[in-house]
Amino acid sequence: MRVHFIGIGGIGLSALARFLQYRGYKVSGSDVKSTPITKELEKEGIVVNIPQCPSAIQGQDLIIYSAAVLNDNVEIQEAKKQELVLLPRKEALSVIMQKTTNYCICAAHGKSTTTAILSSILQSSAIIGAISKEFDSNFRYIDEVLAFEADESDESFILSHPYCSIVLNTEPEHMEYYNYDEKRFYDAYTKFLDIAKLRVINAEDEFLQNYKGYAIRLYPSKDINNIEFVLKDDEPYTKFLLKDFGEFEVWGFGVHIAIDAACAILAASQTMEVDAIKENLAKYKGIKKRFDIVQKSENLIVIDDYAHHPTEIKATLESVNLYNKYKKLDKKIVIWQPHKYSRTMDNLEAFKECFKGCDELIILPVWTVAEEIREIDFAKEFAHYNTTLCTKISTSNGKIELLNEQDEIIRIIKTGIVLGVGAGDITYQLRH
Repeated sequence: MRVHFIGIGGIGLSALARFLQYRGYKVSGSDVKSTPITKELEKEGIVVNIPQCPSAIQGQDLIIYSAAVLNDNVEIQEAKKQELVLLPRKEALSVIMQKTTNYCICAAHGKSTTTAILSSILQSSAIIGAISKEFDSNFRYIDEVLAFEADESDESFILSHPYCSIVLNTEPEHMEYYNYDEKRFYDAYTKFLDIAKLRVINAEDEFLQNYKGYAIRLYPSKDINNIEFVLKDDEPYTKFLLKDFGEFEVWGFGVHIAIDAACAILAASQTMEVDAIKENLAKYKGIKKRFDIVQKSENLIVIDDYAHHPTEIKATLESVNLYNKYKKLDKKIVIWQPHKYSRTMDNLEAFKECFKGCDELIILPVWTVAEEIREIDFAKEFAHYNTTLCTKISTSNGKIELLNEQDEIIRIIKTGIVLGVGAGDITYQLRH
């Protein structure tokens, strides 16, 4: 069967493409530009067309397209002319994931980390919206047990055929998709839990604490104890006691890391012994773009993090504060690339508060795809910080250059601990 992915360079769609290729499908794809992901896909034998063009559509049995692809896309239009089967990613999930035992993790925050942790513990197949450092990919195939990062942004998580549904938190996000209807948003989470045979929830979440169905419930304030943060070979680790299971150690800094790991451990404990869980947990080494230390010297440390919501940014800054207790650098600088005008406007007041504790805030232009451009006066709204606006950054060993629209250097950073946050191309700008 021949399957073509439009938008194959996306972190989620590329994992699905790899999954189908491993299962013997003839996979091709396209995207608007070449990226490290598309280059890796080509190395793996997947034909990738850059840029998208009608000639890429050649009578394939199925065309799957990402949520970012609009109806006027040239390949969508050509597929319609050829009367081919077209499915958005969310509908394709229902077909792709029927024959695996799926541990599906969903949340507003922490789902990539928890999926990677659970895959390490189970030593299972994985489809993740990030790159696991354990196997240097967003996908691996081991067996028919699958750790899957489920997506609530378009309700596709209810189509993922969960054997086990794991929900870490339910803070409203992507509300433009749900027409700002909170009942519809929370009803989707309830359905995601109800359709699974096994459920693990953070029972201190404001919504989840009222869930009526049977679930393995984590109460972080009483079930997780003796949290300790340590550096081992200059790498961050969190130690904690979980219920009566004993002590665990997981890569990363922060209480949120302990909660993520605890949920994964509770899910795995239904089929695994505690000693095996502890042994496999040591294989987790973090994921790229999540507290990802991309540059480290005596005077400058650069950390890349996918955080793009105020709650995530606040938690990541707390982890930076913990890390800097060991490193003792003189200042904390945040480089923020706002992600989507809708998210920025919906959470503007929270964004204005979440950077507290940084010595300087640098703001890049909003990263946006297929949405209306809205006017936001960042200089005014964030004037209470020591704020610099720039067009892009250039990174090399020992320094970060801030550039304006004319590519002129307006400032050079050579010292401090620098945290870059955002879900756009900032991750590439931070890497030299």
